[in-house]
Amino acid sequence: MSDFGTVVTVELDGGFEQGGRFAEALQLFSISASVGSAESLVMPPQLLAGNEYTPEQRAASLITRGTVRLSIGLEDVSDLLEDLKQALDRAFN
Repeated sequence: MSDFGTVVTVELDGGFEQGGRFAEALQLFSISASVGSAESLVMPPQLLAGNEYTPEQRAASLITRGTVRLSIGLEDVSDLLEDLKQALDRAFN
């Protein structure tokens, strides 16, 4: 490995429902509660917005009901971009 990995956080206005549809529509990203792997992973809002935190604590952490975290792995960039596009299309339709 010659480069470093990347974690990307996106905010979907549709909250849990839209974030869940997006995560489930991804084909190359595995749903995971961890972002430490060589493969691409997605943490949907259902895993990020834990119920053990108060609304104030969630606001301070900048994690909302629509936050989705992506860990970009070693797959081909064009394949990942195509997968993200189709998943966003499905999440918004």
